[in-house]
Amino acid sequence: MGERFVVVLTVQKTSGKEGERLDNIEVHPAPDTGESSSRIPGFAEQLEDSVFEPTVPLVEYKREPNKYGDGVPKENSPFINNTENDKNNYDGTNMALFEEEMDRHPMVSSLLDKLANYTNLSQGAQEHEEADEEGSKKKAIKSPQMGTFMGVYLPCLQNILGVILFLRLTWIVGTAGIMESLAIVGLCCSCTMLTAISMSAIATNGVVPAGGSYYMISRSLGPEFGGAVGLCFYLGTTFAGAMYILGTIEILLTYIVPKAAIFRAERKEDEMNALLNNMRIYGTCCLSLMAIVVFVGVKYVNKLALVFLACVVLSIISIYAGVMKSSFDPPDFPVCMLGNRTLQNRQFDKCLKTEIVNNNTVSTQLWRLFCDGPGLNSTCNEYFVNNNLTVIQGIPGLASGVISENMWSAYGPVGMLVENKRLPSVGAIDPAKDIYLPYVVNDISTFFTLLVGIYFPSVTGIMAGSNRSGDLRDAQKSIPVGTILAIATTSFIYISGVIFFGACIEGVLLRDKFGDSVKGNLVIGTLSWPSPWVIVIGSFFSCCGAGLQSLTGAPRLLQAIARDGIVPFLQVFGHGKANGEPTWALLLTTGICEIGILIASLDAVAPILSMFFLMCYMFVNLACAVQTLLRTPNWRPRFKYYHWTLSFLGMSLCLSIMFISSWYYAIIAIGIAGCIYKYIEYRGAEKEWGDGIRGLSLNAARYALIRLEEAPPHTKNWRPQLLVLLNLDSDQGVKHPRLLSLTTQLKAGKGLTIVGNVLQGTYLSHEAEAKQAEQSIKSAMATERTKGFCHVVVSSNLRDGISHLIQSAGLGGMKHNTVLVGWPGTWRQSEDPQSWRNFIEIVRETTTAHQAMLVAKNVDSFPTNQDRLGEGTIDVWWVVHDGGMLMLLPFLLRQHKVWHKCKMRIFTVAQMDDNSIQMKKDLQMFLYHLRLDAEVEVVEMHDSDISAFTYEKTLVMEQRSQMLKQMQLSRTEREREAQLIHDKNTAAHVTMNNKEEAGLERVHMTWTKDKLSTERNRIREPSANVAVRDLFNIKPEWESLNQSNVRRMHTAVKLNEIVVNKSQGAHLVLLNMPGPPKNRGGDENYMEFLEVLLEGLNRVLLVRGGGREVITIYS
Repeated sequence: MGERFVVVLTVQKTSGKEGERLDNIEVHPAPDTGESSSRIPGFAEQLEDSVFEPTVPLVEYKREPNKYGDGVPKENSPFINNTENDKNNYDGTNMALFEEEMDRHPMVSSLLDKLANYTNLSQGAQEHEEADEEGSKKKAIKSPQMGTFMGVYLPCLQNILGVILFLRLTWIVGTAGIMESLAIVGLCCSCTMLTAISMSAIATNGVVPAGGSYYMISRSLGPEFGGAVGLCFYLGTTFAGAMYILGTIEILLTYIVPKAAIFRAERKEDEMNALLNNMRIYGTCCLSLMAIVVFVGVKYVNKLALVFLACVVLSIISIYAGVMKSSFDPPDFPVCMLGNRTLQNRQFDKCLKTEIVNNNTVSTQLWRLFCDGPGLNSTCNEYFVNNNLTVIQGIPGLASGVISENMWSAYGPVGMLVENKRLPSVGAIDPAKDIYLPYVVNDISTFFTLLVGIYFPSVTGIMAGSNRSGDLRDAQKSIPVGTILAIATTSFIYISGVIFFGACIEGVLLRDKFGDSVKGNLVIGTLSWPSPWVIVIGSFFSCCGAGLQSLTGAPRLLQAIARDGIVPFLQVFGHGKANGEPTWALLLTTGICEIGILIASLDAVAPILSMFFLMCYMFVNLACAVQTLLRTPNWRPRFKYYHWTLSFLGMSLCLSIMFISSWYYAIIAIGIAGCIYKYIEYRGAEKEWGDGIRGLSLNAARYALIRLEEAPPHTKNWRPQLLVLLNLDSDQGVKHPRLLSLTTQLKAGKGLTIVGNVLQGTYLSHEAEAKQAEQSIKSAMATERTKGFCHVVVSSNLRDGISHLIQSAGLGGMKHNTVLVGWPGTWRQSEDPQSWRNFIEIVRETTTAHQAMLVAKNVDSFPTNQDRLGEGTIDVWWVVHDGGMLMLLPFLLRQHKVWHKCKMRIFTVAQMDDNSIQMKKDLQMFLYHLRLDAEVEVVEMHDSDISAFTYEKTLVMEQRSQMLKQMQLSRTEREREAQLIHDKNTAAHVTMNNKEEAGLERVHMTWTKDKLSTERNRIREPSANVAVRDLFNIKPEWESLNQSNVRRMHTAVKLNEIVVNKSQGAHLVLLNMPGPPKNRGGDENYMEFLEVLLEGLNRVLLVRGGGREVITIYS
């Protein structure tokens, strides 16, 4: 046996005119031979001459990055759904078996090529300096190179550490004490750590494009939750910008240049108002300046990011250095105490009441603050006179043992004096006015929950890494590691800061929010080394940078939400400058940020943004928990250290902190999110993102369907589950949209509605038409506000298609129990008798399937959903018992505003042997037990002889039926024949009505035994009415009539006369629908019977029960 070889072609494209050339051909042994490969010289030329054409076109794969965030409703993907570059005109022979499917199923090499070039840009990470010109080639996007440290760890560190650390942490420690401060820090850090674990699981479950947390939540919980939480996150980021700007101005006006204040307080009680007004003025100017910087170019903000981060790191290092130095050489920051009260020492230099100058005792600056004059005999404040001045060290140092004094809380109301309980004090008689003297006092009421809300913004910023996923070399590795390490680092900084501040700084100085007792120095700055200015300058630039970052990120987040198209009124904010900068979103962000600036108080703004961030984190945890519990096939995170219990714990913690911080802010935030959710649900664009809520709905639906399958619904739960059979015209438009209006009025959005249609043909050739028909029906359903499902079937013939719908529409326990169709009003003029035969077959099949049936006559005259019918009646003609359908339908219709003003009347028919008086009483009692309000009337039909009109109508019907069977009439002839028959019937009907007018007056009577005997004798008398006697003068051609048809026609005529007489002016008539004959040969006669029964009535709803009780008197 010869050796087998596998030929492997290595194709190299050349630029010659001859096209491509097969340059190298290597021959390898077959896999089972195990021998080495060998080169066959010249074999390429032989193959080229013998097998291949001179030019063989090769497959080219363009490497062009996909576009993301472009506002296209359908979510972009680098996978099969993306057809942007799918021009794979494959002309080779190796894959000829699949060449016809290349447009839908690309080759693996093409797929891998697209995956290799897949990229996404982080939000705000890159600015386009020049707008793309038409026809110009796009710049190649560099592959991301950032690692965990630079791409995730440092950005998270910069965003987490900020204004609260520098301006409020010492005050929180002094007010809450070390123990409760550790509880606050532990609570908030635990919340963010659990959120980071959930976020890491979501972020590593695939690629996270621009949008960060918004993208994760919206793709995990759906557009409604995503839009609501995304906008809340946007508002939180915007208010964070306001908080950072307020922190910047507070540092500027309180610690750097206090003399720059525009508003100055003449009295101590006006100091706070003056400070807030200064914050508003300078804050607005600072906001405007920052907005201009962001508008001009975000690249400057990004370039300064490292500078701002360096300021934060240097400030923290200086704090730790100061702590270490204080253990052996504490800094000198004296605090002047009057009794046990802390004094503001901005207006005096010496903590003395008097001093000796040139051997004379003179008053000091402090004396003049408490006395009405500089003289020693001046009248002074009582507390000032009774207590001595004491100087204590504000920073006693790490080894001083002050930690034991700062262990517990010192909460108090607004205006409470900051006191050191260890020092002696003699109280005054009237201490009410002491708050207006230069003491350090609480500017706000303090309590534990308030401090939680103020502190929480200091732990936000954990999303910074996920927002930059497009810049990371390995996002699925870097995001979890970098984020969790950053949270661990900052948590250590905060916990150690709480302990060190409590161990190094005197309690009264810790509670001094603005450093008034140490000549206006920043409290945390007094501890730092080598100088307080390191902290002041570092915190100033840190707050500036954080404010710029917020004003950069918030507009891009809003732009991402607007471009998703889920909130229609935000679409204008998806546009921007030619280079993609979100100009309109920046304007809105600046306006909202100005609201926070006008609030002016850092302590008031912090709880607001805490609410929005907490809501965002809560839904990140919910998203992870839902995805984990659903176990969807696509849930495969690379980060494995998560569990749904941790996510639920994080979610519960977020919700608890929201209400702990401020229950009214929490309710407002939840209300805003709820309103956005309902707005997106009602008006927003429909999106299919494979979200967890949809998966949860599918699981719940599956569970409910299985439960429904266990047993049929109880009579108390029965409601019409409709299958609406619609007809479409040649343009795929709905012929009778009022059927959908009637469905909406009957259902009011409750229960199941399936709108079906059948196209004739094969599915392979009519697949596009079926989709077009489905879209047309869905559009009509949306116009008529019909909530339900659409089902278009393509079948070889209409009969089979309708049968398939009746049998198989629905799923499990959610199947229809009622079929709604329109009356075929043109059945007489139809060329094809199959149209009315299909109608009769529908009646038979619904009866066989034990389903109810509703037939609407003159459906185009039914009211629309916008109509409001005035006072009128809905008349129910209860001829035979149908399970209560005739009673239930008017009740359901009257729940809708179209029929709300209509009254319900019920007519029933009494035979000669019935006691009509008792029937009326029984029916009224029955309706009373059914809790239905309706007028009751019993109509009596006596067994009158069959009129000549009935015989004549039956004869015409049978003659017409016979003629149609024997002759193939053209459409024109059929229309003429139908018109002649109609004219003849009308003339005969008028003649007989004139003759029988006296007899009709006797139809509605109350039957008794005496009247019954008299009536029977009167009919037998020879002097009876001429019209009655003429009935016995039967013409010879009447003798051959089918007596069953005669009786049926008699019933239809008599019943029609009564119904027209009583209900011609009713808004709607509901009538029992008789069943078709068992013998299919009389189908056309059945249509005539129904036509006669409905003659002269406008809006009629024929009702045929499904063979079960649908209404009950029991609760």
